[in-house]
Order: sequence, then structure tokens, then C-alpha cells
Amino acid sequence: MEQIRRAAVAYYEHLPAKNKKLARKTFNAMDKNGDGQISLREYVDYLKKNKATDFTHQSLFTALDKDGNGSLDFEEAIALYYIMQSGRAITCQSCKTFLAGAYFSCSQCFFSVSDSTYEICCACYGGKNFTHHGDAIFCDNYTLLRHSRSVIQEAPIKKRRKVLKSHKKRLLVAEITVGLAGITVGVADLASKSYCSIM
Repeated sequence: MEQIRRAAVAYYEHLPAKNKKLARKTFNAMDKNGDGQISLREYVDYLKKNKATDFTHQSLFTALDKDGNGSLDFEEAIALYYIMQSGRAITCQSCKTFLAGAYFSCSQCFFSVSDSTYEICCACYGGKNFTHHGDAIFCDNYTLLRHSRSVIQEAPIKKRRKVLKSHKKRLLVAEITVGLAGITVGVADLASKSYCSIM
């Protein structure tokens, strides 16, 4: 979680003033009683009200609560704001814990045209504590990122520009100019190459 916190602080520092105000406004909206702390109840109520139920899992709140006092101050909430903006609210499909660091994804699900993916924590993957389709090939998130880049590089230049342009429009994280997840160029070809060898 510390890596996410550091990324969140860097992200926040590079936000335009209007986005920093929005982050503070979001914090204040969550902090219903105005005590400068977001309780678990305030957190869940706000997220449910705003139909952001992907973020309501207890393990995410616990991970955000750096000092373990049962509530989030603004600095802790910056990590939540970053996670919400970047799409990092990923939980293990097996044990349902928040995935703050390295994790494994089914490469076939990751590169399919479907919106559904299948991620599991290192402990569940290593302990074979999951149920997924029988021919699943799992890769860690960093390997998938590298595979995504190689798919872009292999695409014809005109298609590559089109894909990069469409992903650039959707990307919300500061200073990142190219979205790599969800590439649809050569999906059929990629499925045959998604063997995730890191040896």
C-alpha cells in the first residue's frame, strides 16, 4: 500500500488547483459530521450513495487507514481519490482483499473484448486458492503491462495511433499519456501469445 500512497501523493501534487479543490470537496462531502475524519460508516454511505460500490469493501478502507485509528484523514483520503481516478480498486476474486501491490490476472480474461477480468492476490495464486476456467494462464500485473506494450508495438502504425489516441482520451492519471490496458488491436493474435513467460 505504501507504493500506492507515494503514487497518490505525487499524483495529487501534480493536479491542477481545480482538481485539488475537487478532492477536498469530495473529502468534505464524505465527512458528514465535519470532524475532519471519515468514519467507516461515512465512507460506505457516501460511496453507496454515489454508486461506487467497488470501493466499499472493508479491506480497502483498512488499507487506506494508515494509522489504524478507524477513520481517514485528508492525507489518507488522497490515496482513495487516486485509486478512484486511476481505476486501482481491484480486489482478489478469491479472498476479496484489496490488491495494493503485485497480483495475478488471467491473461485470457485480461486481453478479451469483455469488460470482465479475473485478478487474484499472490497468496491465493501461490496457494492455488481460486477457481477459474481450466485453461487459465495467469500473469502478474507487471508482465501484463509489458505484454500490452508489445501488442501496441506490433500493431501497424496507423492502428497504433488510433488505439493510443482513444486510450489517451480516457486516461485520468496525471502525467501518463498512453493507456495500455484493454487494447483491442490483434486480440485474436494476442490470445495465442499470452503465455506470460518471465523466465
